[in-house]
Amino acid sequence: MKHAKGFTLIEILTALALIGILAAIAIPSYNGYVIRGKLVEATTNLADQRIKFEQSFQDNRNYSNYVDANCKFLPASTQSAISGAKYFTYTCASTATTYTVTAASKANQGLGAAGDYTYTIDESNAKVTTKFAGTALTSNNTCWLMKQGDSC
Repeated sequence: MKHAKGFTLIEILTALALIGILAAIAIPSYNGYVIRGKLVEATTNLADQRIKFEQSFQDNRNYSNYVDANCKFLPASTQSAISGAKYFTYTCASTATTYTVTAASKANQGLGAAGDYTYTIDESNAKVTTKFAGTALTSNNTCWLMKQGDSC
């Protein structure tokens, strides 16, 4: 009796089905990790801007008139606007006693299909997520959400 060499069609289809199932699980999980890595830019820069605002307040005794809307501290100080921002745009608003810094995701920067994220921080160190993965959040989001399913 002669033995056949090779794979049967059933063995090949079984292997393809297993690869398909693994890919269906692994690819979305990997994409989630990549997005979380990009969200760190926003939280890091917001925390850095908070420190700069507090330093400016210590020097000037108020928050207003020392920063422009692009978060550049004035007048020509050593503290500059946020540089190297790849995934987010930053805006600052301030009065004599308050400030708010907002990070809004840029379009088409690899933050997923619903890549619309907005984070804020203010003078009381209130960290708020106002938009996550394209969904506007309105209640009790007093933290920076970093992954789907997180809550404050």
